[in-house]
Amino acid sequence: MTTATVKAYGATASTEVLKPLDIQRRAAGADDIKIDISYCGVCHSDIHTVRDDWKGSTYPVVPGHEIIGRVVEVGDNVNSHKIGDLVGVGCMVDSCQTCSSCEQNLEQFCEKGATFTYNSKDKHIEGSQTYGGYSTSVVVDEKFVLRIPENLDEAATAPLLCAGVTTWSPLRHWKVKKGDKVGVIGLGGLGHMGVKFANALGAHVVMITTSPEKGKDAKRLGAHEVLVSKDQDDMKKHQGSFDFILNTIPVGHEMDPYLGLLKIDATMVLVGAVEPLKPFHGGSVIMGRKRIAGSLIGGIKETQEMLDFCGEHNITSDIELIDMQDINTAYERVTSNDVKYRFVIDIKSLK
Repeated sequence: MTTATVKAYGATASTEVLKPLDIQRRAAGADDIKIDISYCGVCHSDIHTVRDDWKGSTYPVVPGHEIIGRVVEVGDNVNSHKIGDLVGVGCMVDSCQTCSSCEQNLEQFCEKGATFTYNSKDKHIEGSQTYGGYSTSVVVDEKFVLRIPENLDEAATAPLLCAGVTTWSPLRHWKVKKGDKVGVIGLGGLGHMGVKFANALGAHVVMITTSPEKGKDAKRLGAHEVLVSKDQDDMKKHQGSFDFILNTIPVGHEMDPYLGLLKIDATMVLVGAVEPLKPFHGGSVIMGRKRIAGSLIGGIKETQEMLDFCGEHNITSDIELIDMQDINTAYERVTSNDVKYRFVIDIKSLK
């Protein structure tokens, strides 16, 4: 297959910082779209993969799965997008398309394994792997390219492709509706999107945080109340009152205090902690028939629905725009929770 050399930023080992790299991209095939990348969001998953925290990284790693850009080339069979369209690419670039999960538009749960935007085996270039959006261009099968509403700020839209759909999907799957009392635990890249979406869906939104100082910002983002989880009296006041809780805490933590907040038959969904959790008391779920569930990003159809909703309601992420050359500093700031609420790379700095 014909390939082209593309500028990128990546890591060549878990102990190395990100630096300029040249990578190979395939030429656009009949079903492909070539995208000139404008912006790429920085996700905590990028850092975990670069540093091999999940023990599955293959180097070099070129991260980035919150990609915004313009179509510059389309294959002969492509009819969903045309040259000049504003488009996005999220966490996946391929799946088998034939298993029961794919047939239900749940490509993220592809039974043969979804092809993720980076650090996956590349089906198109033998012996190669996928490289993400910390690069000047990308070639993607049209089924995995998303329409971006033109009224949205391009840079601030990038994080919707991961942080956005990760919080949107559970709110929709568990049918959060107007009047529901919804808790969002943690005000970071995911949590701030959860607050915005729950508010736009008409819920009564309560930001649950350990930091009282985050309260003001939570209300600016759309929270109606702030619950400080360290305040025992406040926690007691909210016992058994939540219809749904979105838990975005990214590390292992005590579950029992939050499970006590749920109503009978209510659900808490985990979207952040991809690691062992602290033991919780069985009675916390038995007494009240409560549910603990998990959710992983969203399928392509659902991601497009989320983007269209954002276009209608003018919802984007709160971001800090950076140059590609500042990415290593940005990684250190993400790991020390020093960003409101998502970094986005201006890819023209790489070009």
